[in-house]
Amino acid sequence: MNIDLHMHSSFSDGAFTPSELVALAVKQDVRVIAIADHDSVAGVEEATVAGAASGIEVIPAVELSVQFHEYQDVHLLGYGINCSDKIFLQSLDGFRLRREGRNDEIIGRVNDSLRAEGRKVLSRDSVLAFARDSIGRPHIARALLERGYADSVEDAFRRYLVPCNVPKSYWPMDEAIAEIHRIGGVAVLAHPTSISKDPVTLGSVIADLHESGLDGIEVYNNMGWPLEIEFLRRTATERGLLMTAGSDFHGIEEGLEIGKGREGMRFDSTLLVPLYERIQLVRND
Repeated sequence: MNIDLHMHSSFSDGAFTPSELVALAVKQDVRVIAIADHDSVAGVEEATVAGAASGIEVIPAVELSVQFHEYQDVHLLGYGINCSDKIFLQSLDGFRLRREGRNDEIIGRVNDSLRAEGRKVLSRDSVLAFARDSIGRPHIARALLERGYADSVEDAFRRYLVPCNVPKSYWPMDEAIAEIHRIGGVAVLAHPTSISKDPVTLGSVIADLHESGLDGIEVYNNMGWPLEIEFLRRTATERGLLMTAGSDFHGIEEGLEIGKGREGMRFDSTLLVPLYERIQLVRND
């Protein structure tokens, strides 16, 4: 049975609605998924309903943008969380408001660049047409692509979005892990090699995070090459950390498919039992 525990919907920076992601999962023969939107759980209910009608299990999840020591924009996945917890939702609302302000500022900077090129600027509505809950940079990229201002999403990032970026707001790591545990979930480090590809540095970071309560690492992902994935697998085994797998699918990446990692590697359901057991332990604490 194939799984994918990391994908994004139009409620954050994905191209597809939660229902459309479920339909894609059916098409790709992926039977268990997690919609892990950035700082949002708004798409979980829709995905769960669509999944129940299609025979797809949906694990409630979120991906938090976190700062750990000098590392900014570390991504922390929370699985099995209570998506209706009011305190957690209030925190997410605060991040959403700050994110909306950031993305409006990015649109303003992009428009400054377009004016300098003698091009018509983007309206917020033209960007919002590609989003659901809130605007993300991929939605701005798609608006640029629709206007013919870029040849691809990657080109839009290179020419406009990277130069016009505005820093994010982040959860402190200790607070993020504690909050995921408080609402009944387990905390997993997403695509660890995005922090560092140096095994000594990354091993030290994972060790520190484990001491801070980290439950697992996303061993199988689309950022790691085979030797890096093997390093992550060994590290997880040695430390007794959960191993998870996810494509980080947004629907805009060329050649990236639901349920698959590097070189077409499928994600296996044998990872699920330890995950379910750890979620149950957290809930029983």
